[in-house]
Amino acid sequence: MSYKACLFDLDGVLVDTAIYHFQAWKILGENFNYQLSEEQNEQLKGVSRVESLIRILNWASYTATEEQKEIWLKEKNDNYLQLITHMNPSEILPGVVDFLGQIKADGYKIALGSASKNAEIILEKTHLTPWFDVIIDGNKVSKSKPDPEVFLKGAEGLGLLPSECIVFEDAQAGVDAAIAGGMKVIGIGEASVLGDANKVIPNFVGIKSADLLNF
Repeated sequence: MSYKACLFDLDGVLVDTAIYHFQAWKILGENFNYQLSEEQNEQLKGVSRVESLIRILNWASYTATEEQKEIWLKEKNDNYLQLITHMNPSEILPGVVDFLGQIKADGYKIALGSASKNAEIILEKTHLTPWFDVIIDGNKVSKSKPDPEVFLKGAEGLGLLPSECIVFEDAQAGVDAAIAGGMKVIGIGEASVLGDANKVIPNFVGIKSADLLNF
């Protein structure tokens, strides 16, 4: 099989914004006296903002009106945007730029497939934007992972079949989305968590694209 593109999730794969999401959700939780735990925050990886709020309210056993949810969703995003204001290229995860350089030199197309509605801001802050041929984020999809919409739109934007694409993901929901979309998927993190991925690596440090993308 000849693969022609690599599709990347953003948070936890290219940059580490998890701490900012965690801080923003914790600030929001003060509205209903709830302390989000680190373990629970892990379960929000790759999940949309709306679904994340639903999960947090369920954990807190708190019932909110739709109007209140809308207010809190905006509040959370405002908190998050304030926190990421000072992001810079130093927050790109180790080995990422080298790997992007390798696959670009190898002729692969590169796309982003992220649930984040702030993906373009983050890419701009970290100077990663020029690497991408297509950017699909939460503003361009209606369904969140594990639905494959974000990756299918990425493949479509590149003019390729799903079977010609390899996805990089750090969350089980993202792995499930890639599989549902008919794509190979490489997990970034722990094999015990991302066991359904075709391959799993801890990070991009020292990774050779020719070896990794050989299926």
